Amino acid sequence: MGLPAAATREKKHRRRIDCEGFLRSDGLWDIDVHMVDTRSYDCTYDEFHRDGLIMAGEPVHDMWLRFTIDLDFLIHDVQAASDHTPFSICPAAAGPMRDLVGLRIGPGWLKQARERIGTDRSCTHLMDLLGQLAATAYQTLHAAIEEREARQPGRARPPILDTCLALSSSGDVVKNLWPEFYQPKRSEEHES
Repeated sequence: MGLPAAATREKKHRRRIDCEGFLRSDGLWDIDVHMVDTRSYDCTYDEFHRDGLIMAGEPVHDMWLRFTIDLDFLIHDVQAASDHTPFSICPAAAGPMRDLVGLRIGPGWLKQARERIGTDRSCTHLMDLLGQLAATAYQTLHAAIEEREARQPGRARPPILDTCLALSSSGDVVKNLWPEFYQPKRSEEHES
């Protein structure tokens, strides 16, 4: 179905973000994110970088981010690269991303990431990719986490419950997949 037809328009900018998750041979997981920005027009930036002109269709940004994590979302390694940038200083922001090693992806982790890498050492675009990376990590590890949890004698409440409409603890998905954590709405309790 998609979006309704748009008004007559001219494309100016395109951002492509590609996210992939991999199980490594050592049991850890790699989450790769690649972002490319292009423009439909020539644009000028730093006169000392790329001759001061980025031609239409050439990448303004071409950036990579890889996190190596375990099944508990602990970050073991971080690799970042900025192949194309508008300013010559920009690739230097990839190095400080390694300061995220040791953090655990979960509630509050983006705030911790921003505290570890101040704005004077970071790249807005690499930092923006952290949310995409976290979402991809969860999607990648979900089946393995479910398998591990199913083997536990006293299963903990899955942290994903009540994070969206489909996973509401009073909804049909939870009722069917995790009946032990299903909680009927108060109006349903009174009807019984």
